Amino acid sequence: MPGSARDATNDYPGRQFGLPERGVSSAAGFGRRLAAIAVDWALAMLVSALFVGPDPLTAPGFNWWVLGVWFLLTAAPVAVFGASAGMTAVGIRVASIDSAPVVGVPRAVLRTAMTAVVVPPLLRDADGRGWHDRAARTIVVRTRD
Repeated sequence: MPGSARDATNDYPGRQFGLPERGVSSAAGFGRRLAAIAVDWALAMLVSALFVGPDPLTAPGFNWWVLGVWFLLTAAPVAVFGASAGMTAVGIRVASIDSAPVVGVPRAVLRTAMTAVVVPPLLRDADGRGWHDRAARTIVVRTRD
C-alpha cells in the first residue's frame, strides 16, 4: 500500500513531498542544517556584543541578548525569504510543504521558537524533518550542490 511503509530500495528523504533524491531542491541533511545554525548563532553573538559593551562574554544577560538577536536574525528572513544568513551561506532554505510561496511570519516564528528549545530539531522523521518543521509544515531543502 503506497505511503504506509517505506521501501528501503526505492525511498529517500523528501520523496513523499515530490523532492528529488539528490541535488538542488532535495531534502537537506543534518550537517548542513547544523552548520547553518552555527553561522547564525555566531552572527547573533557578534551583533549582541555590539549592544552589550566592552566585555560581552562576562556581561550579565549576554546569553539572553544572543538568543533574542538570533531569534530575530532567523525568524524574520525565514518568514520573508525562506532562509537566514547561515542557511544561505551553506546552501539551504526552508520551504513550505503546502506549496505556499513563502513560509510567512506565524510559521517562521513557531519554527524558530521550537528550534530555540533545542530538542524538537533533534527528533527527526524519515524525511529529516524535526518536530519544528512538522509543526510549521515546512521542510529544509538544498539550494545548491
